Amino acid sequence: MLPSGFVHLSVHTAFSLAEGAIQIKDLVSKCIQENMPAVCITDTGNLFGALEFAVKASEAGLQPIIGVEIKVCRRNRSGDELQPHSKTAGSAINILDNINLIAKNQQGYLNLLELVSESFLSNEDVDTPHISFEDLESKSDGLIALTGWTSGEVGKLILEAKVSEAEEALLDLRRIFDDRLYIEIQRHGVANERLVEEQKLEFAFKHNIPLVATNNCYFISKNLYDAHDILLCIAQSTTVSDASRKRLTNQHYFKSSSEMIELFADLPEAIENTVNIAKRCSFMPQTLAPILPKFVSAEAENEEADLRLKSLAGLEKRFGEAAFKSGVSDANLEEKRESYKARLEAELTIINQMGFPGYFLIVADFIQWAKMTGIPVGPGRGSGAGSLVAWSLLITDLDPIRWGLLFERFLNPERVSMPDFDIDFCQERRGEVIDYVQAKYGHDRVAQIITFGKLQARAVLRDVGRVLEMPYGQVDRICKMVPNNPANPTTLNEAIAGDAELRKLRDQDESTSRLLENGLKLEGLYRNASTHAAGLVIGDRPLKNLVPLYKDAKSDMPATQFNMKWVESAGLVKFDFLGLKTLSVIKKAIELLNARNIKLDLADLPLNDQKTFDMISRGDSIGVFQLESSGMRDVLKKMRPDRFEDIIALVALYRPGPMANIPNYIARKHGEERVDYMHEKLESVLSETYGIMIYQEQVQQAAQQLAGYTLGAADLLRRAMGKKIKSEMDAQREVFVEGAVRQGVSPEKAGSIFETISAFAGYGFNKSHAAAYALIAYQTAFLKANFPVEFMAASMTFDMGNTDKLAIFRQELKALGIEMLQPDINRSGPDFRVEEMDDSGALAIRYALSALKNVGGPAMEVLEQERISNGPFSDLSDFIARVDGKSVNKRSFESLIKSGAFDCIHKSRAELFEGRDVIMRHVNAATDESKKDQQSLFTGEETSQKNRFKLPSFEEWPDLEKLSNEFEAIGFYLNAHPLDAYGDALTKYGVIRSSNLIHELKSKGGTARIDVAGIVSSSRTRVNQRGSKYAFVQMSDQGGIFEVTVFSELLANSGEFLKPGEAVLIRCDCKLENDFIRLTASKITSLDNSLKDRVRGFKIYINEQNTVANLAKILEGQKAGAGEINLVVQNTNQEFDLLLPKSYELNASFRAAIKSLPGVVEVIDQEIHVAGKELR
Repeated sequence: MLPSGFVHLSVHTAFSLAEGAIQIKDLVSKCIQENMPAVCITDTGNLFGALEFAVKASEAGLQPIIGVEIKVCRRNRSGDELQPHSKTAGSAINILDNINLIAKNQQGYLNLLELVSESFLSNEDVDTPHISFEDLESKSDGLIALTGWTSGEVGKLILEAKVSEAEEALLDLRRIFDDRLYIEIQRHGVANERLVEEQKLEFAFKHNIPLVATNNCYFISKNLYDAHDILLCIAQSTTVSDASRKRLTNQHYFKSSSEMIELFADLPEAIENTVNIAKRCSFMPQTLAPILPKFVSAEAENEEADLRLKSLAGLEKRFGEAAFKSGVSDANLEEKRESYKARLEAELTIINQMGFPGYFLIVADFIQWAKMTGIPVGPGRGSGAGSLVAWSLLITDLDPIRWGLLFERFLNPERVSMPDFDIDFCQERRGEVIDYVQAKYGHDRVAQIITFGKLQARAVLRDVGRVLEMPYGQVDRICKMVPNNPANPTTLNEAIAGDAELRKLRDQDESTSRLLENGLKLEGLYRNASTHAAGLVIGDRPLKNLVPLYKDAKSDMPATQFNMKWVESAGLVKFDFLGLKTLSVIKKAIELLNARNIKLDLADLPLNDQKTFDMISRGDSIGVFQLESSGMRDVLKKMRPDRFEDIIALVALYRPGPMANIPNYIARKHGEERVDYMHEKLESVLSETYGIMIYQEQVQQAAQQLAGYTLGAADLLRRAMGKKIKSEMDAQREVFVEGAVRQGVSPEKAGSIFETISAFAGYGFNKSHAAAYALIAYQTAFLKANFPVEFMAASMTFDMGNTDKLAIFRQELKALGIEMLQPDINRSGPDFRVEEMDDSGALAIRYALSALKNVGGPAMEVLEQERISNGPFSDLSDFIARVDGKSVNKRSFESLIKSGAFDCIHKSRAELFEGRDVIMRHVNAATDESKKDQQSLFTGEETSQKNRFKLPSFEEWPDLEKLSNEFEAIGFYLNAHPLDAYGDALTKYGVIRSSNLIHELKSKGGTARIDVAGIVSSSRTRVNQRGSKYAFVQMSDQGGIFEVTVFSELLANSGEFLKPGEAVLIRCDCKLENDFIRLTASKITSLDNSLKDRVRGFKIYINEQNTVANLAKILEGQKAGAGEINLVVQNTNQEFDLLLPKSYELNASFRAAIKSLPGVVEVIDQEIHVAGKELR
């Protein structure tokens, strides 16, 4: 079949974000189906898909043509460029004009890269990326230009009846592009097209400029018009009923050649020119081998020599470390050194043969710089920890030979692929390392990597539902029928196929059918662009000479326009700069230790610290990296780790799949189960893990030991086993059995072992990664076991924004016997600090000011600096005079008051809170005076002026109100809890604290009906698929924060009790599921009402006569009720017991108010004696 006589030159793929709806694979398939010889993509303002399109099209035998629809800033006819509008100015439509540029040859493509990059990098202060007319003039070589249709400058001016100006604009373009300029004609049936076409035809004939016919394609077929219209609404955040929104016609689809030829039957030359343009284009971007900047030190001739010199020198330094020499006699030390040198030479040979010495040198350089600068770097991550060269260069900190890590798992000469070091840096200072790399290689040679957000199943349904103006509840109900699995997202097709109820709803309800139909058409399209969290590329030349660049408004660094997969195909090498919070925690803990003159070097940590293993064997691992989940703590208690290898195994095993082997590992470790190595040749491979194959490296070593594989070939075996491809497995089985037979193993036994190894290999873990992360786990465990105060303070500092986590840490401090001191304007810092108690000398943690709600870190740093420079604040007036109004605003001031931070300078929180407006006015006035270099409000006669500032008197908040306000400022109850007011009553009646639920459930087989009590923090109401309401109620008790699910009927009957601040008793059906306790309410009552039925009165013990008068005041304000008050007055010699004549309503606030009185020794509940103690 002859090729068609038309080529599309204006196609917007899905990379025209939220505008184009044509996936590249669909475009290629359509062109092949239509027998088109070529096609040109012209995405809006970008080249995101250029390389992917070029590769996939050429592989299918289709000529790829690369173009772009780019905006050019119009200049007036006098030659001055019009100013682009700012974000606050009006529309840009009259100054930014579209033009289609097509790469004719390599120079044209390079110019296209530069122009598109420039449009993003030079216009950060405007909404729309664009280039200047001058840019277009200077970078026009090798480019074919189409004038643009009604959105081009010529078309716009014609529509504005400025024909002469339109002609001038056209001639300007011809001056630049000469015979590479074409006048573009489109026919979509839009009213104003005819006028533009007539005038353009006249220009064409008058100036002998060729015509070209295009169809501005945004969707692949006509039946996708409605779905594409919805996509445009999503992009514009509007709905289909909005008459003013941007719209296209149903003719903006990818028309067949015959349709285009028929449409332009009167202008055959315009059709012929599409093919002529395709013939003129002789370039397509291609994949390239990795390109890296040359890295050669002055003392070396080339990269290979440089790497050898630095590796050998680094290894010699490692030989001097205590850990290397530990446990080795002098006689054996030289033999050990020689074995390491041999391994190093073998690795260097492979690295150099594969052409990657520069990669190692670059990574080593910025890691060594970070370490010299004091920036914490992780010990390794991923398979790179298996390299002795990496260890010698300080890239990693785990001796790969000591821990049995394999280089071939990282770099295999039998499977050529780029090495890939993922590096963890201290989260706080990661940016400094990136700055160093930019400075070293050039800001124009370092970039982030773009990522694209897709419309996935649930998201696309929500967007389509909103655009179609469907009821939120209906859309929400349908969305929840789509399984939510972020790790392996369910597609809409899969969800529909797997849910009969969803199919029934689709078949019976027209609106649901329309929602699903359009969702299916739009699912998978790109919605937005962002940048990869950690990946950077480094080039040997300005990156815009290799790839187009993009600029995210949220970042100050450019990004490549090709995503992770295609940027590597373009020849750029990715480096991962990851921020790991745990490294920041470790660094902070060490700084806190240094402040106490305790020096700790992580490199010299003993890996056999008994205190550390005792702690984790008790399951006391809250805050310990990788080991802190409740499920992991349970495993630790059963395993009782006593060696570093156990932690490595745990990191590898504690995942779905391998987790099933944990009981066997524990049983074998403690001699309760026989260890089976499958064959004596495998004992050396499997002895460390008690015969259980845990690591991918063990698969490789087993194949080497038993079947004579090289480690490189064994890596291919491991990968084949992981993929489970039958043909590969059959071939590998044959090789394995033959090799094992040569080693003296029977064919039957070899086949059996192959099958066993294959089953393990499917979920085997990378030991190099497990060992590196186990080391960080051990380091954090060591710090917690030996220096718990510093470790917990550091941990809390780096979770300041997570009140749930802070509440967990608070409970852990109680368990450790470490006191948490309340926020204090004179003692607290922006972060959590270690403080020595004045009375006992014990170490405590002072709560961080920046951890309070509405209080900013930078502001508290300013406040602390003022305190350091001029001393503590002596009183409220002193604080007002010295604090900057920008440091403390009204909202932060309120939080500081509620948290008790001002208790040190003003005892009454109520007075401060009621006077906050007056105080803030004085603060701002003092700040204004200071700025004018005049005396501040309280300077001059300083002391007398300060003392004049008086707050009106207010009665102090009751204890429960004080606690409620503390909770509001802190996010949890710090040193007391409202339930404390109930004394021992809750325990007496069988209420279980949240911190004891796991133990209680385990003792009852994992499920039980349990009574819990708590203060309601918040309640989130949801609607299920059937339209019924349910709620997630967050509560707190003395044990911490927990959540209860309340379903519709109970929610309707008991919703009044679920307001924030309410004390409630909830009977729950509880279930323990792995690490998670599921609490479902079956009964909810007011806690006070529940206790009324069990308490007939209070017995109050006092030891001061004056207390009676204060008690009388409280009794006067208390409602009458059925509770009796029995007063017991104690003195040195005797005790008086007095029953008061009146009865009162008994509740928590009444009990708390009494307990808060000076002289009250104890308040005891007097029970009503009935059978059973259970609360009802």
